[in-house]
Amino acid sequence: MNLLSVENLGKSYGDRVLFQNVTFGLQKGDKCALVAKNGTGKSTLFQILLDPALADEGRVVFRDGLRIGFLNQSIQLDPSLSVEQAVLQTSGEKVSILREYERLLDTGDTEGEAFQNIMNKMETEDVWKLEGRMKEVLGSLKIHDHQQLIKDMSGGQQKRVALAAVLIDDPDVILLDEPTNHLDFDMIEWLEQYLSKPEFTVLLISHDRYFIDNVSNIIFEIDNQEFYTYQGDYAYYLEKKADREFNEERVADKARNLLRTELEWYRRMPKARTTKSKSRMEAVHDLKDRAKKVHKEKKIEINTKFSRLGSKIIELKNLGHEYGDLKILDKFDYVFKKGERIGIVGNNGTGKSTFLKILSGKITPQKGKVVIGETVNIGYYEQDGLNFKDGQKVIDILKEKAEIVQLRDGKTVSASQLLTQFHFPPDRQYTFVEKLSGGEKRRLYLLSILIQSPNFLILDEPTNDLDLVTLSTLEEYLLDFPGCLLVVSHDRSFLDRLCDHLFIFKGNAEIKDYNGLFSEYRMAAKKEKSNPPKEEAPKEKEVEPVKEKANKVSYKDKFEFEQVEKRIEELEGIKTTKEALIIEAGSDQEQLMKITEELVPILEELQQCYDRWDELAELF
Repeated sequence: MNLLSVENLGKSYGDRVLFQNVTFGLQKGDKCALVAKNGTGKSTLFQILLDPALADEGRVVFRDGLRIGFLNQSIQLDPSLSVEQAVLQTSGEKVSILREYERLLDTGDTEGEAFQNIMNKMETEDVWKLEGRMKEVLGSLKIHDHQQLIKDMSGGQQKRVALAAVLIDDPDVILLDEPTNHLDFDMIEWLEQYLSKPEFTVLLISHDRYFIDNVSNIIFEIDNQEFYTYQGDYAYYLEKKADREFNEERVADKARNLLRTELEWYRRMPKARTTKSKSRMEAVHDLKDRAKKVHKEKKIEINTKFSRLGSKIIELKNLGHEYGDLKILDKFDYVFKKGERIGIVGNNGTGKSTFLKILSGKITPQKGKVVIGETVNIGYYEQDGLNFKDGQKVIDILKEKAEIVQLRDGKTVSASQLLTQFHFPPDRQYTFVEKLSGGEKRRLYLLSILIQSPNFLILDEPTNDLDLVTLSTLEEYLLDFPGCLLVVSHDRSFLDRLCDHLFIFKGNAEIKDYNGLFSEYRMAAKKEKSNPPKEEAPKEKEVEPVKEKANKVSYKDKFEFEQVEKRIEELEGIKTTKEALIIEAGSDQEQLMKITEELVPILEELQQCYDRWDELAELF
């Protein structure tokens, strides 16, 4: 069943084109993720779906009577309201019917046609069950005090209330802009399971690669103002995007070569013959367009200088801190060692951000002390994001920190040059900061921290609102970072890639020190929860005899080794042939796609053969 059709949407701001020719449809049960770099129009596209009049061109067609639920990237709840009031202030159709029903009751107008119509709608839309539905959803999201004021809730709790306000109306299509921001791991996993139900149709924007993989089966991408659709999960999207860019670059290279030849002819052509060569001259202009179509965009570069870190880093001695009855730390001791990469995880409200503020000196602990080594230069990326004044421009933010920045190779660049490397081109550098997208502000804030050459990085939810390109670049930078790294994050992929040591904040000042990856900890915790240990009488452990390692390689291993070598030689020959065919295909897109699809399984088998060859080679 087709719920939504989008045809040839386009949107620009002045000379800046965000996207054009956006065309897609949503069927009942589709789970779609929209990915793109920050500032290229993801959130704008959502706004157009909610208000099609905002589009410059194209159209949006909804099925009659369609209910849409929208979760905004930023939380916009009235702090003076209670949880129940905030949920019931949503603009969902069921809530609107309930409001009108209550208004007519208050005015006493219960005899007219209007009241009868509302009563019919209450029955048709099953609004009588709305209160029960609200309690059910809030309970699933671990919000139990419905009279608690919004102003007294943490950012994560407010996000859950906003999410509940969207879900209780049972919308036909759910639009989610960065839904996992501020949610803890239990809530993210609950949301994954909830959205995976076949009755929900979902379009989401997210930086969380695990979330995208676990929820979506279709990927939409805005890239270089164009719109692409990939029928598959995130891994499939990455594979096909690479194929597309490879083919587009081949076509552009071919066009550039032809263009050079044609331009040479064009320059040598006698002026008297220009009227006879009009078609060839038009072909030259066409080649120019094709040659420019693929812009090999430079990768974001983070190559700021690292400052030296001495042997004495940070020592925490007998730390204690609490807020009223809520204990954050109690007799906590730790000595940081060079090169440590620690992830901090735990439910919202257990004190993770407070712990970071104590380490960075933003808060003085009520008990104990923090001893910081002389060479330590802390870079603290706060969850609240970038602080800026009205009227400040992008370039001003960086110049406040440094006019000239030293790079790792000893060279220096200006603030403007560094911004250009970080995908803020010169015309964007004089944009007012308030005009930037949420992700662009985060990217600018990140750069303003890194140019100060920190050697002890404290990152509080650094992945929120960052696009996947910037996120990947940040990961690469942090993998090479020689100093200490302390990260609070709800991005499971980010934690797994960067941290091999965890502080688990369990609440009430209980902090578990865990050596290992987050996914390992999470798996062990789930297993322990589903299979609690049984009390049994201690058993004597049986000692298994130690098996001696065989010294000789078996005939079977030798035979397989020889066969793998032969297969590698065959596959390398096929690979060389296919690559030659790609070059010969030139601009024939159909042929290029065919050859590329044939080449992919060859490369996969070749990698498997090399892996097996390495395993067998160790036996000899």
